[in-house]
Amino acid sequence: MQGEGSESTMTRRDLLRMIGLSAGGAVMYQAMSSLGFAAQSPYKGTPKLEGAPQGASVLILGAGLAGMVVAYELRKAGYKVSVLEYNARPGGRNWSLRGGDTYTELGGRTQHCQFDRGLYFNPGPWRIPYHHRGILDYCKKLGVPLEPFVQINHNAYVHNSNAFDGKPQRYRTINADYRGYTAELLAKSTQQGKLDTPLSKDDQAILLDSLRDWGALDKNYAYVSSPQTSNRRGFDKAPGGGLSGKPISSQPLQFHDVLSSHLWKGLTEGENYEFQTTLLQPVGGMGRIGEAFGRELHGVIRYNAKVTAIQQDEHGVSVTYEDSHHPGSTQKARADWCICTIPLSILSQLPINVGPAMAEAIAAVPYAGTVKVGLQFKRRFWEEDDDIFGGITATDLPINNISYPSCDFNSSGKGVLLGGYLWGLNAYEFTAMDPAERIRRTVEYGAQIHPQYKAEFDNGVAVAWHRSPFTLGCFAAWSDELRDKHYDNLCQIDGRIALAGEHASYLPAWQEGAVTSALDLIERLHQRVMAGGAV
Repeated sequence: MQGEGSESTMTRRDLLRMIGLSAGGAVMYQAMSSLGFAAQSPYKGTPKLEGAPQGASVLILGAGLAGMVVAYELRKAGYKVSVLEYNARPGGRNWSLRGGDTYTELGGRTQHCQFDRGLYFNPGPWRIPYHHRGILDYCKKLGVPLEPFVQINHNAYVHNSNAFDGKPQRYRTINADYRGYTAELLAKSTQQGKLDTPLSKDDQAILLDSLRDWGALDKNYAYVSSPQTSNRRGFDKAPGGGLSGKPISSQPLQFHDVLSSHLWKGLTEGENYEFQTTLLQPVGGMGRIGEAFGRELHGVIRYNAKVTAIQQDEHGVSVTYEDSHHPGSTQKARADWCICTIPLSILSQLPINVGPAMAEAIAAVPYAGTVKVGLQFKRRFWEEDDDIFGGITATDLPINNISYPSCDFNSSGKGVLLGGYLWGLNAYEFTAMDPAERIRRTVEYGAQIHPQYKAEFDNGVAVAWHRSPFTLGCFAAWSDELRDKHYDNLCQIDGRIALAGEHASYLPAWQEGAVTSALDLIERLHQRVMAGGAV
């Protein structure tokens, strides 16, 4: 599997961070759109499909979100639909692991999730942006309750193992000091008249006033220790009540140390279009969406069905599959039309008689390799000891980040956090490990940020997506060149076969890409059916 090849996800992420820091969020979003990482959802509601021919049948391959959206809408329009799904559950990558669940990856290693009741870990998608209207609309239709997902927490950490003796710094501290010193430098330039050409005197005065407010500068436009700066970066002793209530202001870090730490790289994450507030998550885990779709489509989905071949002729499509409970037992399903949502990493290995343009497109797209590790701890020490309620800590360690649960705040008992979300070379290294070793390494790395890890660790689960038997990767890693050459061919209706999924969208890796891809396709397919069949 090529994975991300010469254009690794890690490299693109670093590039985007550099663009964001130097040119701002708007330019960064344009770059993300160019790389296929960001785009506004085109969702305007579900298409009106009317007049389906009596008895017209559609076979859907895959009960991920794309496949279930297709089944849900086409059945409502009057089509006879059936779904073949490899797993024993609906949802595909929309998936939550809970206590009692088991997961077996390629190679036969089986993990038994031992989380306490009510706790969960999302190996796949874990947050929904406010502007992903399609997936949000289906949550409403299916009665899936949502709650806020905390992306940015000013009390979480930013961490560089080579800065500040490896001690993590609070996001608010680096944010305040970086902004403050930058504001001071710009204020000095303004006072010295170096901005005379671009700014009038009135504008300079307004700019100085705004810089003082933005950077918490003193009356001399200096960034120094004060109640104002401490109100941004935190106090050495926080304000309280009574005789002991007087606060003690904190001392800003040295500007050189802030710059050389490179921790400012983590300050723009929440400004990216996909991560701007408000983000949301289903109550009880992202998998609640797939489960709700599965209940709605009860009797339509055949589980444990491993597709082995797809064959079309001028009258319809025949699909050969095996029941995973009875390996080697060949069965067939047939329908007038087939909508395939199987990831390209799997589909490219199956016999399918489509035209050369689509076949070449199916084979061309690599899949990103990522690893996510869920860790259960004996207590919610991040809240009890560190005052971190939700949000994400960024680090240069291979685990990349730690995401704290955005639910059950201030509760007693155990808790589960995302101990690592790895990509690029780090993900490949972890993928080669036994799951127990992935977990051990994640705890070891996390202890450099939270010393409580080793004493409080209880158990964990580690999902390496290149070893996932139903995806062989996390998401389609398109490049501009690949899109130019193959994307339109991939999205065409080839005879009686068509494809849908996040890979057939400009929102790869997002559930919204799967939803909008499915809706776009069924509208085009319905038009073709009403026009008289395959072309």
